[in-house]
Amino acid sequence: MAFDKNSLADEEGINPFANPGSVPPASNSRLSPLPPEPADYDRGATIDIPLDSSMDLKKKEKELQAREAVLRKREQELKRKEDAVAQAGIVIEEKNWPQIFPLIHHDIANEIPVHLQRLQYVAFATYLGLVLCLSWNIIAVTTAWIKGEGVKIWLLSIIYFISGVPGAYVLWYRPLYRAMRTDSALKFGWFFLLYAVHIGFCILASVAPPIIFEGKSLTGILAAIDVLGNNALTGIFYFIGFGIFCLETLLSIWVIQQVFMYFRGSGKLAEMKKDAARQTMMAAL
Repeated sequence: MAFDKNSLADEEGINPFANPGSVPPASNSRLSPLPPEPADYDRGATIDIPLDSSMDLKKKEKELQAREAVLRKREQELKRKEDAVAQAGIVIEEKNWPQIFPLIHHDIANEIPVHLQRLQYVAFATYLGLVLCLSWNIIAVTTAWIKGEGVKIWLLSIIYFISGVPGAYVLWYRPLYRAMRTDSALKFGWFFLLYAVHIGFCILASVAPPIIFEGKSLTGILAAIDVLGNNALTGIFYFIGFGIFCLETLLSIWVIQQVFMYFRGSGKLAEMKKDAARQTMMAAL
């Protein structure tokens, strides 16, 4: 039996081993050829960093370090002053009330003892009540002025407001606030003296005797009765002012009574008497 050498080639028609280098590329290949490199590409090019920019960076870094040192020095100086003030017992009061436009320092919740906070809030209510009384007094007296009572009573009502609102805060409310906070017998005594003047003014305003310009510069009961005969609207405004002054008087009397009870019960009254006796002896010697 004869063996045919090219039987496999004849059977398939293709000899894969005939020319290995002539195999055609696959037609279904998904790889795309790389783009040719540009002819003018310089592989040996270098990037020059200007020395001026590095010098500027170092200069700015030194300036920042100098500023940081100055700020650190100022911070240490400020802390030293705060420590000195704290050791001296001086309290820095930051204005925080009212929140819209802070005018005074007022922080009952954090500075007043818990058992005195209610009393301090009521005392503050009497201060705000006085502001309300004097504000309404201006409205009522302005109505009386328009109705022909004269401009002098209106000017007096303005004077009452301008002097009464800041005066009340400085003379008796702030001493009470500090007395509650520091438990100072001297500040309590100052409060009692000037708060009694406040109560006296409220009683005078509630009555409005015909002493100064027939008493019509204050919305008291006598002025209200007098004005009511001339104009009903003005009389009503005066009677409302009379009611507000009466409430202010009653609430103020309650406050001074409660503060005095605390003052006497805490032993501050005896301490104040001892201090007064000691000062008298020193003055005599």
